[in-house]
Amino acid sequence: MQALRVEKLSDDLSGCTLKDIPMPQPAADEVLVRVRAASINFPDLLMTSGGYQFKPQVPFTSGLEMAGEIVEAPASSPFKPGDRVMGGAKTGAMAEYIALPARSVRPMPHGLDFAQAAAMGAAYSTAYTSLVELGGLEEGQWVLVHGASGGVGLAAVDLALALGAKVIATSASPEKLRRIDAIYHPDAVILATGRFREQVAEITDGKLADIVLDPVGGDVFDESTRCTAFGGKLMVVGFAGGRIPEIAVNIPLIKGFSVVGVRAGEYSRRFPERGNAISAAVADMAAKGTITPHIDRQLPLSRWREGFEAMAMRQLVGKVVLLPGN
Repeated sequence: MQALRVEKLSDDLSGCTLKDIPMPQPAADEVLVRVRAASINFPDLLMTSGGYQFKPQVPFTSGLEMAGEIVEAPASSPFKPGDRVMGGAKTGAMAEYIALPARSVRPMPHGLDFAQAAAMGAAYSTAYTSLVELGGLEEGQWVLVHGASGGVGLAAVDLALALGAKVIATSASPEKLRRIDAIYHPDAVILATGRFREQVAEITDGKLADIVLDPVGGDVFDESTRCTAFGGKLMVVGFAGGRIPEIAVNIPLIKGFSVVGVRAGEYSRRFPERGNAISAAVADMAAKGTITPHIDRQLPLSRWREGFEAMAMRQLVGKVVLLPGN
């Protein structure tokens, strides 16, 4: 079968190649899935250079998440051949087939196609963990979403609106803001450059943001400390901007807000019952059409480089999905 392999770590994707490898042989507790769609996540890009906290031994097959059809399943599992499932692991999704524990997949929500299902899992689980599970989002609250064109950011915009929040979406690109506005119609869109606290204050009538979701870091985080309401929460999701910021602890003390680190995958692993509940809640909303993942582009697996480079160059609004077998 064909798979996208990381043969060596590099900063320019030169260590990645599409090659034929043997079909995986599932263990007794594993399912074999024919992959119909695999989405690219920012950790996938970081792992090609060794820049992510999880560092798999090379060579490895890239890909955190996928959607596809069950080919083989153990009798003890709830699945049978032909079932449409979504899920994944830390690696292995960008291939024509993947073998993984039955607990690592779940049924696809009705109403989603393979591409949407592959694009939904990690992004929406992270958004839900940030906003609802750890953020305690309530209807009517103001949510400031940074990096709103990225997978997690755009999912957070969609999810927060669906839950009745008032959303301010940010990006460093005016064109991306126009696209975000056209896709999900947040309450406001603003450029996250320079000093944007005054804009947030004006939009919220001085209240500021009850929850700030920040996958960007750097200067955006620094300014977000001025945008978080008293009693609010600043959710640290990542550092896509490059610089890992620091904060003097007297700032959240004086301003009365919490800084909360979000590792959605680790949270689900440590608290599996909560992880299952989060996945179920997201799937239920998707099945009802309350949330709809937005896909920037779908590409055959052979054009993997185009997708990775588009992510690296910040060209995307939403997710890139690779289609093995096409």
